[in-house]
Amino acid sequence: MNLGFFTMPIHPPEKDWRLSLREDREAFLLADELGFAEGYVGEHITDRVENITSCIAFIAWIAAATKQIKLGTGTINMPNTHPAVVAASVAMLDHMLEGRLILGISPGGLLSDAELFGNLDANRNEMFLESINQVLDIWAGEPPYNFQGKYWNISTQRTLIRDIGQGYIGRPLQLPHPPIVVTAVAPFSKGVTEAAARGWDPISANFLMPVWVKSHWPRYVEGCERGGRVADPANWRVAKSVFVAKDASTAKAYATAPEGPYVYYYRSLFTKLKMSGRIELFKTRRDQPDHEVTLETICDKLIIYGTPESVADQLLSFQDEIGKFGTLLYAGKDWKDRELGRQSMIMMAEKVMPRVNAGILKQSKAAE
Repeated sequence: MNLGFFTMPIHPPEKDWRLSLREDREAFLLADELGFAEGYVGEHITDRVENITSCIAFIAWIAAATKQIKLGTGTINMPNTHPAVVAASVAMLDHMLEGRLILGISPGGLLSDAELFGNLDANRNEMFLESINQVLDIWAGEPPYNFQGKYWNISTQRTLIRDIGQGYIGRPLQLPHPPIVVTAVAPFSKGVTEAAARGWDPISANFLMPVWVKSHWPRYVEGCERGGRVADPANWRVAKSVFVAKDASTAKAYATAPEGPYVYYYRSLFTKLKMSGRIELFKTRRDQPDHEVTLETICDKLIIYGTPESVADQLLSFQDEIGKFGTLLYAGKDWKDRELGRQSMIMMAEKVMPRVNAGILKQSKAAE
């Protein structure tokens, strides 16, 4: 199992924006130093606490400071940006990263962003598909493009000067395009099937109950079969909220404190999803009454914490519950205590993952 990093950071609203950005940057540089395979960062325009407004800008900021980690947009909310802007910006970013870019895309989940961009009442899934199709067509095509869509028209026909390069949109370094991933944030996600059929891979969100994360694998298999490829667990990424400490009492105190960064993270998400009618994500069964879903039950089910030994055992149990997957994405949180936040990542890489992979190897040999 590989180790990666995924953050849609939720910071306290009173925290200095400069400090939160520096800490988010430091977390990525630490992940690179520790050998994390991948790192993804989200984006929202209209959220004071999820305050990275452009994942492309953030990755560009840290690109030259990283050495080996692949960096992913997590995700570009496609209906909110013109496809030509996405195509040009992602192409340049892939060159800046020397081909270490992973393209994460989605229809966008923050309703205030949708309202801001005028697509709150639109079919954002339809917009998403038109947008990514036009991005891929731009990279595969030649100017003047001349793509006509329901939401966007793309052409440089009237202003093209081919011999000096005017009217041309650049291609990424990785051809035909960087690897594409989609976030899976719903039980039995149909989007996972459609993505897999096109050769794209899923990231299962860290705010889904394990029973719903498990539901993504059959959908992925179905899509791969449609696309004529083998469904490989190595291509399935699963995000998880994990906190590792040197002793059990510190781990419990930090991970479960009402004003700590882990409970604060889920309090914010619980409020948003409840208000938007998506409380189902936090249920353990479809017929569970809404009143049974509480912040306490959410945190109890979704946060793994403890010593390195305990966390490794819990992660192996989690994999037994949902099935094999290729990359565990450590979900970033606010560094309320900078040293505890750093040490958790360090112990995750240096102590937890070797135990996890030793356990997986032991299980494989026992099954032979």
